[in-house]
Amino acid sequence: MSEAQQRENEPVSILLVDDEENILRALQRLLMDEEGIEIATATSGEEGLKLLPSLANLGLIVSDQRMPGMTGALFLEKARDINPDASRIILTGYADVTAAVDAINKGGAWRYIAKPWNDDELVRVIREGLERYRIIIENRRLNTLVLKQNQELDEWNSNLKQRVLSQTTEIRKKNDELHDVNRQVKNAFNEIISAFSELLNLRDQRFRSHGRNVSDLACNAALVMQLSAGDIETIRIAGLLHDIGELGIPENILVMEREMMTAEEAHIYQTHPVRGQAALDAVEQLRPAGILIRHHHERWDGGGFPDRLVGDSIPMGARILACADSIDRIMSRDHTEHALAAAIARIELESEHALDPELIKIFRSTASKTYPLRDTSQKLVERELQPVALHLGMRLARDIISGTGLLLLGHGEELDEARIASISRYYRIDPPGHGVFVLVER
Repeated sequence: MSEAQQRENEPVSILLVDDEENILRALQRLLMDEEGIEIATATSGEEGLKLLPSLANLGLIVSDQRMPGMTGALFLEKARDINPDASRIILTGYADVTAAVDAINKGGAWRYIAKPWNDDELVRVIREGLERYRIIIENRRLNTLVLKQNQELDEWNSNLKQRVLSQTTEIRKKNDELHDVNRQVKNAFNEIISAFSELLNLRDQRFRSHGRNVSDLACNAALVMQLSAGDIETIRIAGLLHDIGELGIPENILVMEREMMTAEEAHIYQTHPVRGQAALDAVEQLRPAGILIRHHHERWDGGGFPDRLVGDSIPMGARILACADSIDRIMSRDHTEHALAAAIARIELESEHALDPELIKIFRSTASKTYPLRDTSQKLVERELQPVALHLGMRLARDIISGTGLLLLGHGEELDEARIASISRYYRIDPPGHGVFVLVER
């Protein structure tokens, strides 16, 4: 019997690591009704590392980030060397964004969960983590099976055509399964990128949806320019995370107008594009986006930072991000046609000096696709409704911000079934204390 088959026939182990006994007991109670699992606990990263070799069929590790001695991120990094197949989940607070980045980049964390968690959401994520582990083991079995079948095809030359035909359906099925796994991994990757973008936006309440807006603006322009799908995806990720390097820079510098900064303050601020690239460099798939992040503050005339690149030597994606960033910092104050016209006029003034002049006409035609402009004709009025009263086709008059300050949906977005369901769910989990503000006819 193969290793994969042996694992399939035995319970899957889960290791819970937290320095607080009450947290461990709460997690155990949460999982007590789950079938086919065995739970082990440890009160520190050191204890968890000692337990790992003795745990059979270990499929999932759940670790707190803040623990005395060894942090959760460091523990997961060491645990990956011992049990690379196990899914890894980090429990962390909203303030520990850098720790969550380390847990993903260095510890190979599959997901992170914000504390305090929602029980149903945590159970769902744990089930998905166990399923991910089972898929990895099953894929290993399938790869072995495909290899064995190929060897048999070489040996059974006498009836090759018939055997190939008989195996085609099975191989196609296995390829479809592998395709589904890749799709699930890609979806999880995109969810993590979006979550990090929203956490970055929490740093400055003036720009709650800045990362998403810059990403949308840049992608709309890239589509018109007919850039490749790969380039557009890189621009999308870079737009969402272009300010990640601001983590760790003092808040008083971030809110300061650049012309009011001292030389020392300007130097500190100008390190953030390099810091942003460095933060993403540990993840191979994010390195192309890191290059665009590094150069999105370069100027067309060479007066930017950090490398003082000039003109066409600035990567095209970085030039597109620079235009999008300039527009959204103006539009964050007011989503009206007048504000959009002012934003376009501003970047036109900056063309030939700060921005690529060839991009201006492209953004003039595409910027309105990103911003659902507020109706100034007075035909619509703002009304506060509870989630149960929302209907398809309504537009949001204001951003929807959760009770803990997380941006859920931006104003101007049209409601569909998925968005209404999402709003209802968040109003149960993290209610903001007021209704949903929508635009309705007088």
